[in-house]
Amino acid sequence: MKLKKYSTVKIDANQLKINGKGDHPLWEKAISLTDFSSPWDDEIIKRIEFKALWDGVNLYCCFKVEDSKTYIDTTDNTKSSINNSDRVELFFRRSKALNPYYCLEIDPTPRLMDFKAKPNKEFDFNWNWPINDIVIKSHTGSTFFTVEIEISLLSLKNFELINNGQIEIGIFRAKYHQQTNGSYEPTWITWVDPKTETPNFHTAKAFGLMNLECFELH
Repeated sequence: MKLKKYSTVKIDANQLKINGKGDHPLWEKAISLTDFSSPWDDEIIKRIEFKALWDGVNLYCCFKVEDSKTYIDTTDNTKSSINNSDRVELFFRRSKALNPYYCLEIDPTPRLMDFKAKPNKEFDFNWNWPINDIVIKSHTGSTFFTVEIEISLLSLKNFELINNGQIEIGIFRAKYHQQTNGSYEPTWITWVDPKTETPNFHTAKAFGLMNLECFELH
């Protein structure tokens, strides 16, 4: 099966400063990705826009999510609370073997749930993306929220996640809706339809390919 592809435009180094709003003029150069769906749910999916750029130093990602009723679990700041909140997600894998793959799940505040994973949902929540290699900022408006992520290419290379200018990536969102009994249940939204009977992002079929334009081997 051919992987879905997204092309990441290269910009000049150290020109993009993220502020959480995704309004830097350089974002206009990025390709807009809005091809998201929830194959397992009849809920209407509001617009999600994903963009990415890179500059030879960092990979920059931006989500702009239409949502006037974000749900944040404020019980505490543990990964459990983040796991029960609206969020956007990026998964990176070395290969389709998923051994290992790395997960970044970010709510609108922006709290980060990062973990390392292996097949069959074997999760290591004690693992963290190196703190000096990632910056996350966000902004919430009346009808949307934005999350910007800056990841050093060095960390991606150290984790062996760049292969000939390509990154194998999953791009997801969890949207929580209040039920009639007052509880909240998620709608699972994905760029790539993994063709599973029940929602599952933790499968090789949920990943696509991010191409880094103008990539040069060093």
